Amino acid sequence: MIQRSDIKVSVVALGCSKNLVDAECMSTKLREAGYSISDSSDDSQVVIINTCGFIEAAKKEAIDTILKAGDLKYGFNGSKKVEHIIVTGCLSQRYPDDILKQMPEVDIVLGTSDYGSIVEAVDSLYEGKADFKKKYECKAGGMEHLMSDRDVSTNGYAWLKIGEGCLHKCAFCAIPLIRGTFVSRPMEEILEEARSIASKGYKEIVLTAQDTTNYGVELYKKRMLPELLNKISQIDGIEVIRVLYGYMDGIDEELINTIKNNPKIAHYLDIPIQHGCDRILKAMKRHDTVDVITRKLEMIRKNIPDITIRSTVLVGFPGETEEDFNELIENLKKWKFDRLGCFAYSPEEDTPAFDMPDQVDEKTKAERVRIVYETQYPISMASSEARVGTETYVTIDSVADDGIFYVGRSYAEAPDDDPVIYVAASEAELQIGGRYKVKLVESRDSFDLTGVTV
Repeated sequence: MIQRSDIKVSVVALGCSKNLVDAECMSTKLREAGYSISDSSDDSQVVIINTCGFIEAAKKEAIDTILKAGDLKYGFNGSKKVEHIIVTGCLSQRYPDDILKQMPEVDIVLGTSDYGSIVEAVDSLYEGKADFKKKYECKAGGMEHLMSDRDVSTNGYAWLKIGEGCLHKCAFCAIPLIRGTFVSRPMEEILEEARSIASKGYKEIVLTAQDTTNYGVELYKKRMLPELLNKISQIDGIEVIRVLYGYMDGIDEELINTIKNNPKIAHYLDIPIQHGCDRILKAMKRHDTVDVITRKLEMIRKNIPDITIRSTVLVGFPGETEEDFNELIENLKKWKFDRLGCFAYSPEEDTPAFDMPDQVDEKTKAERVRIVYETQYPISMASSEARVGTETYVTIDSVADDGIFYVGRSYAEAPDDDPVIYVAASEAELQIGGRYKVKLVESRDSFDLTGVTV
């Protein structure tokens, strides 16, 4: 019988915030089962890699991470501390047989509904079976593994997963294949976890799902995000609630008024639109049109003038002509998103776009990505500069590498993808996770801001 406390396990989380929550739940389950959790793969016997498999770049990152863990396992770095490798998440949901067959360093793969079996999986590695290989199989998606009291790995804020999968069937996207159709998490479970997060001193909660704006549609037969936001806001200790990853069709007057009138809800929305040409949006099987996007943005900004809106676009979709791309660029100039991400289309197996004619070559895709960012730069710069001289509350996430400034975010900066605010403390030492009133005094070329506590 193994002594679980003698086994060190590290969990590596790749990809999105949803993946991080899944990894945190696995880590918590293993710790509660008696395993020792390590922050480093170098000194662990078991390395668990929770992968992303959304686009080609994410798949490459996942494979490279597995291979690096394999180097540790086989002693190519002079050490053979790692004994076993488990691959979980999106890549293993899509390609379980390929991983086990082509990557001998991997012992076990678990899909996106198998996270709850992680303790059983690690136990099985130490049951005396030679050349052990195992594949856990079940349907895509699932939230049974989510915990109301998990070990949160982030500073200053905590992610809270409110749903899994996606109802939309965009032609380019493999998410429904990997994570299944959209399923809302029961509101009681979400509120229980929010209370747990607050009890640990976290003041900011970031709600996440593939589509937060559709929360409740299949569980309660109507969109329930406004009600969920209002109930979370009533929890003592929670000062900021941020909503990420919505769709334009879910942005309605009720949600806008809830964000506008509830002081705890950040005036921030992340709404990936994917394109700005009706012909391409239709080919992508998106529900939006240029007119819908324009009208929704006008409605949001009219009601919430200080809102920060982030979006994402995809260029190089099959059949995208120079004219289509130019229409996107002209609309980006008109829409003036405060923040914008841009990706080149990546052909994904088993999606409708994979076999579409008129695939765009890689050189053209790269050039279009460059032009999008070149177009967006002055827009984002103007948005950043307009805030200089204003005062805002900032959540402190860390200390800067120079040891002089603190690093934080206001309502206008979401974790991971957005710029940050470098804060100089005018008097007392600041606490990680604390919120302080800050005067913004400088905008940097990177869109980062510098401020001083008031």
